[in-house]
Formats: sequence, C-alpha cells, structure tokens
Amino acid sequence: MADTLVVAPAASGTTTTAPTGLRKNGKNWHPPKKAFRPTAGQTSFAKRMEIDQVKKATKAREQEMKDEKEQERNRRIQAIKDKRKAKEEKERYAKMEEKMHRKLVERRRRREKRNKLLNS
Repeated sequence: MADTLVVAPAASGTTTTAPTGLRKNGKNWHPPKKAFRPTAGQTSFAKRMEIDQVKKATKAREQEMKDEKEQERNRRIQAIKDKRKAKEEKERYAKMEEKMHRKLVERRRRREKRNKLLNS
C-alpha cells in the first residue's frame, strides 16, 4: 500500500499569509513592521479645503457665542451701574429735602433732568 497524501482544496474567499520567517535582529516578540510610506497620510486638496471650511464655521459659531455672552455680561454690569447711580441720586435729593422745601427740590430735579438731556 502506498501512502497517498490528499490535499483538500482551499475554501474560496479565505486568504492565508505566508510565514515571514524569523526576524533578522532576533526580536521575535515584536509585531512585524510595515513598509514606510511617506505619502500614506496625505489627503486631497479638496478634502483639506472641506475640513478648513468646517473649522472656519465652527470658529465663527464659537466667536458668535462668546460675543453673545460678553454682551449679556455688559448688559448686567450696566444695569448694576444704573441702579447705583439712581440710588445715589435719590440719596442726594433726600439730603437736599432735609435742608430745603420739597417743591424747590422738585423744581431743581426737573431742571437738572432738562440740562442732562440737552448736554447728552
């Protein structure tokens, strides 16, 4: 009886990688490296322009949001300043009323208001 070796055909669609053998430097525990391809990570000009457009749109939106936040902050600060100014004005007129007659103080208040409107 002759020994015959029967080889089954490989299944279609499966690929086998040929063994590469031992590494030359002897560091067989490291994974095998691929060939250095300096142009592998480059993208097309159109793709880069598209990415730039997205970045510009994002930056514009961020700047818009920052501006809105700054405007809100300035509005709050201005409201606080206006309240303080009105309070000081009220206290000043209250002091004047202690010394003078109420109608005279009212007349001066109206006159100051007219002058403020003329000067602004």
